[in-house]
Amino acid sequence: MSAEAVEVRRGGRASWVALGALGVVVVLLAVVVPYQVSLGTLSNLVGLFVLVILGTTWNLMAGYAGMVSIGQQAFIGIGGYGVIHLSDAVGLPLLAAVGAAAVLSGLVAWATSFLVFRLAGGYFAIGTWVVAEVLKLVTGQVDALGGGSGLSLLAFRGTDRVTRVATVYWLGLALAVLVVLAAYLLMRSRTGLGLTALRDDPTAAAGLGVPVTRAKRVVYVGSSAAVGLAGALTALTTLRVTPESVFSVQFTAAMIFVVLIGGIGTIEGPILGAVVYFLLEDRLADLGAWYLVVLGLVAVVVVLVAPRGLWGLLTRVAPIEVFPLSHRVGPRGPVRDAGLPSRT
Repeated sequence: MSAEAVEVRRGGRASWVALGALGVVVVLLAVVVPYQVSLGTLSNLVGLFVLVILGTTWNLMAGYAGMVSIGQQAFIGIGGYGVIHLSDAVGLPLLAAVGAAAVLSGLVAWATSFLVFRLAGGYFAIGTWVVAEVLKLVTGQVDALGGGSGLSLLAFRGTDRVTRVATVYWLGLALAVLVVLAAYLLMRSRTGLGLTALRDDPTAAAGLGVPVTRAKRVVYVGSSAAVGLAGALTALTTLRVTPESVFSVQFTAAMIFVVLIGGIGTIEGPILGAVVYFLLEDRLADLGAWYLVVLGLVAVVVVLVAPRGLWGLLTRVAPIEVFPLSHRVGPRGPVRDAGLPSRT
């Protein structure tokens, strides 16, 4: 086959159908679900959107850039404290406070990256955890942030519960969609290609001209800013933050669980993992400490049976990419009718 007879493309008809189905789900979540479920369920669904954001961002770092962080709860805390302080003490409108909290998280990530990027592998992971613990301790000593007792959100004072819950729900859905789309567009860009090379072999990637440190910093700062959005959503839902609650390592444990059971190194995997984690959390919450044991067993079983996660298991049966990233080589135009293979 001549070079003129072939083309390189991403996705296909099946991907467009799957993406359309996902779009329908998002529309239903936006215009139908809020009027069909209780306010308690809406608040719980905000937790699902938070999981999607956390899983997507941690996957960008670990699954594509090869940076395994166990200190991302630092930016949950910054986002949570930031949205309350900026809206109540500074007087920013709530939506502006959410955006500013994300920017603040990104700035702190940029500053700390010059420290943690001096470490690699397990040392990097522990270094990020140390940064999170230091930020928690410092926050607990600042009187303007409520010290050890934390802060309560006053921006919704005078707003009825229905309006408050609905506002946070729609904001959470919009932010989750925005973060997933941003991650997808990043991975389709030149930076995304560089990240894939960086994950496979940093030395070889640098030899091919990939700006390794810059690419890692872009992902680290961008992911941390998005985690700040998740922290702000958490604060808007709970209406209160304390150092122990929003700087908890359990947030990072949830990120890792979501990515591992969903499928690391894919855009779809963390979304599926977030849904599974959300359902398990809802069904097993009454088990007390056994709830964590069951989650651990589920994670172990999935890793042993499906190392590529549940999404990797599904794609073995139906090889569909909702967010196509891989390139396919196939016949161009009318040549497809000749029965030639569409991918190699």
